[in-house]
Amino acid sequence: MLEVMDVSGMVTFQDSGRYGFAGFGVPTSGPMDWFAHRAANTLVGNSVDAAVIEIGLGEVVFRAKRNCVLAVSGAGYEVQNYIWTFPLWTSFFVRAGWHVHLKKKNGGNWAYLAAAGGFEVESVLGSRSTYLRGGQGKAIQSGDVLQCGKPSAELMKLAARNFSAEKYMPYSQSPVVEVIAGPQKDWFTEEGWQIFLNSEYTLSKSFDRMGYRLEGNPISHSAGADLISEGMTMGSVQVPANGLPIVMMADAPTTGGYPKIASVVKTSLPLLAQCEAGASRIRFKETTVEEAQDKLIRLPSSLRTRKSGVEDENRLEL
Repeated sequence: MLEVMDVSGMVTFQDSGRYGFAGFGVPTSGPMDWFAHRAANTLVGNSVDAAVIEIGLGEVVFRAKRNCVLAVSGAGYEVQNYIWTFPLWTSFFVRAGWHVHLKKKNGGNWAYLAAAGGFEVESVLGSRSTYLRGGQGKAIQSGDVLQCGKPSAELMKLAARNFSAEKYMPYSQSPVVEVIAGPQKDWFTEEGWQIFLNSEYTLSKSFDRMGYRLEGNPISHSAGADLISEGMTMGSVQVPANGLPIVMMADAPTTGGYPKIASVVKTSLPLLAQCEAGASRIRFKETTVEEAQDKLIRLPSSLRTRKSGVEDENRLEL
């Protein structure tokens, strides 16, 4: 059980997402960085799709109302537990009455706090993910008391675990983001396609959980910039009339009317999500479906399948 003492930025509950309702215009939502979300859950012995607290672009202070084990993953944050500072990608014991402070630093946007036993959050349309624009859930605020479920093992068996994220996810402020050519690639000139692949882009300050607007060399169209709206997913790269790409993110609308030049592959979405506005230097690289699938398969199995993180304590190579 955690009491929220102070909060800034965007702090919400997110599980693995809300599926099956895109036909009704309901976005998937879920975490901006799916890799960090699943790792945090696995570190504390939860199912990888359990609800966690996503902290974005701000800070939060909690007070433990009973003994618990927490884990924090992501990028751009550090964790202070009582009088100690902990690195990300670790689990740690918190005694009742101690304060846990997630402090914002440079090098990323999003952190994920998981509690052993998971957070008990009301499910809406089969998911506990918060979608603020649609009124599904609400932002976490000062004074909230967050309930936790029963841990899957003794607390001391779940504490002091760590995961070498850099082995699998090369977080960087100069990432190479892999993409697959989009369904409207032929709506762009060959020069425009090459500009997209060979230019360096920065993240605009006008970004949010819906989409990342990029700044850099404009991409030229060959067949106009408007089409009849069609389906979109997280990772779809739209290019409006100004030629500057917009990458759809976790709260992406289910349809859109700009041509899609590419789609970001699943293993590159966390790298893009953690890019900082005005600071990161983003490049795109074309890949194939087969290469993207092979890269995903090489990740630890616990981060690819919905299994409990305590079935095999070595699954994350702790």
